Amino acid sequence: MFDKTDRKHSAPDTGPADAGPVTKDGSPEAGAPEAVFTPPEAIKAIPVRHPGRWVSGVIVTGLLVALVYAFAQGDIKWGTVGDMAFDGQVVESAGKTLWISVLAMALGVVLGVLLAVMRLSKNPVTSTVAWLYIWFFRGTPVYVQLLLWFNLALIFEYLNIPGVYKDEMTDVMTPFMCALLGLALNEAAYMAEICRAGIVSVDQGQTEASQALGMTQSKTMRRVVLPQALRVIIPPTGNEFINLLKTSSLVYVVTYGELMRTTSQIGSTSYAVMEMLFVASLWYIVMTSVFSVGQYYLERRYARGSQRDLPPTPWQRVTANLFSGSGRRTTPAGGTR
Repeated sequence: MFDKTDRKHSAPDTGPADAGPVTKDGSPEAGAPEAVFTPPEAIKAIPVRHPGRWVSGVIVTGLLVALVYAFAQGDIKWGTVGDMAFDGQVVESAGKTLWISVLAMALGVVLGVLLAVMRLSKNPVTSTVAWLYIWFFRGTPVYVQLLLWFNLALIFEYLNIPGVYKDEMTDVMTPFMCALLGLALNEAAYMAEICRAGIVSVDQGQTEASQALGMTQSKTMRRVVLPQALRVIIPPTGNEFINLLKTSSLVYVVTYGELMRTTSQIGSTSYAVMEMLFVASLWYIVMTSVFSVGQYYLERRYARGSQRDLPPTPWQRVTANLFSGSGRRTTPAGGTR
């Protein structure tokens, strides 16, 4: 036990000051002084300075200004770019580019899933065939594959299915068909590896548990494995589609009237080559930007199974900053951060 003398030398009390004499029930006596609470001093946080950020920001801004000034002073008819961006032929060719890309991607995804399952099969024949397909189409350029389909009539004069169909190869392999097969079959090779990686990422215990419940192998793949693999498959699939959308510019070699072919023809006849290249670039940027936004929200949806708290979307961050004033929050100590 400490006596009164020891209490004088003990650590000071950081709580409220002595409230004075109190009654038996704990309430202060009449005439007793009121308790005085001393709030803690505000914390003065000194921000860390980063001069390197300012220097790099100034340098990058200067380079951007110089680039914009150079293009503004260059011999480019920007009025022509604005007029031709929504020309009827250009808009129609942009629609053809989008259509061939969507069809080729859909066919590539379906064939890619099939190849991935074949690649993982325990049957050595199907596994080897899938591996050879992936090896060939990933090892040759898309440009060469398009030319092979376009000149297929030099090898086979007729497409003949005995008792079912017979026609000249030149009538079958139209520019649209050459473009579709060239893009889709090439994309299937890459989608096969993406789907295979997604399937392998699913824990083997999921398959074993499904089979223990009496599910067949195909039903296990459709109901258990593939739905869980989508979380891994979706992000690279979105990137593949954006890449395919730009790769579709190569189909001009098979005389398909897509965006790049149309703008090149208009530019060569009107002597506005650079202007039409800017028009084509503008359309590609718009289409890829739209699909990039869609990819972001699709990835966010499938990430709900692996993340408890999803980060806010860009729109949510913008609205939060708009409605939160200056964005400075008051700390319990009275300071701001």
